[in-house]
Amino acid sequence: KQANGTIKIAIQKIGRLSEGSLELLKNMGLQFETYKDRLFTSCRNLPIDILFLRDDDIPEYVQDGVADLGIVGSNVLDERETSIQRLLPLDFGYCSLNIAVLEQSMLLSVNDLKGKRIATSYPIALARYLTEKKIKAEIVLLRGSVEIAPALKVADAICDLVSTGSTLRTNRLKVIEKVSRSQAILIGQNDPPEQKKQLIERLLLRARGVQEARKYKYVMFNLPKDALEKITKLVPGCKSPTVIPLNDPRFVAIHSV
Repeated sequence: KQANGTIKIAIQKIGRLSEGSLELLKNMGLQFETYKDRLFTSCRNLPIDILFLRDDDIPEYVQDGVADLGIVGSNVLDERETSIQRLLPLDFGYCSLNIAVLEQSMLLSVNDLKGKRIATSYPIALARYLTEKKIKAEIVLLRGSVEIAPALKVADAICDLVSTGSTLRTNRLKVIEKVSRSQAILIGQNDPPEQKKQLIERLLLRARGVQEARKYKYVMFNLPKDALEKITKLVPGCKSPTVIPLNDPRFVAIHSV
């Protein structure tokens, strides 16, 4: 392997995108091992290194050329003014950026937030949303434990990522407005090195192939030959099912996608 031709892919070390990112890379045919507390690992079958980083750092690593590709939540990209390409939505890691208040709160809609305080770790996305809605509210920036802000009287509402909603329920919060939806995105440099472009295109093709394959199932079964016409109408396949004669001439095997 030549160091200047090795592709570096940055993924989340720990968090909601970590498992899905590893699964995607392995489904793309990358062979590698993962070890606890390792910052990177190398693929056995391709000139690719995988970097394990904080998700907030991934866009900058890609922008600065330390990594060639990255998998990161679109919510992170919305908070940063980085110069990167959004190459492919990956169809996993879905969540939403929501505004929530205490269950007993009299704040029922986004219009009720005028003049109120909203705690968040996503000030840019929230400010953009409030501007669009023409709502003037105070944004309270918190880097952690946003969900306890209303109970501590730090803020009247919060704006935070929600996946299952269990954290909101635990803290007796209810959603009153959805700001945006987020999913995992494959990102890349705006102008990747020439010697890496071919492998990057191959990886993109594989990622798209994994996504396409998820839409289909491969079905195989045997049936009496005289039922063939009826069955092929029920299971037509992408174009036409494959029909294979069996040792017993009364039966055939059907293979259909």
